[in-house]
Amino acid sequence: MRPLPRIFPSALLAATFLAAGCDSTPPDLREWKASDHDRADQPAGKAARPARLSPAPSSSAAANPTLTLVEVTWRNQCASCHGLIGRGDGPQGPMMRATNLTLAEWQSKVSDQEIADVIRNGKNRMPKFDFPPDVVAGLVARIRAAKGR
Repeated sequence: MRPLPRIFPSALLAATFLAAGCDSTPPDLREWKASDHDRADQPAGKAARPARLSPAPSSSAAANPTLTLVEVTWRNQCASCHGLIGRGDGPQGPMMRATNLTLAEWQSKVSDQEIADVIRNGKNRMPKFDFPPDVVAGLVARIRAAKGR
C-alpha cells in the first residue's frame, strides 16, 4: 500500500470543519421583504431606520412637494449619468458622455427652452422623459442653480 500524501491530513481537517459548518442553520431564514433592504443591520425585533443616501432636503423642498418631486426625479433619472450635482460624473456618465451641466460656458450657450426640449425629447445617448411640465421646469431651474458648482 502507498503512503498517504502529506496534504491528506490537512484536507481531512478542512473537510471535517466544512461538514460541521453544514449542520448549522443561519439565524434568519425567512423570506426577503422590501423593508429588509433599508434596515441597517439591526437585531431582529428592533425598528429599522431608513437608509439615508444624502442630506435631508432643504426646508423649502419639504414645504413644496414639487421641489421634492424634482429632487427625487433628479436622483432617480438624471444622477446616474450627470451626477448628484450635474458635473457628468455619475456612474454611467463617462460611458454615456454626459454633459457637465455646471459649466458656465455650457450654460451660457443654451436657453431654458433648449434644456427643457432635451429633457422631453432626448438627445444623442440621453433618452426622452415624459415628465409633467412643473417637474421639467424644476429640473431646468435645478440645472441653472448648479452653474459654477
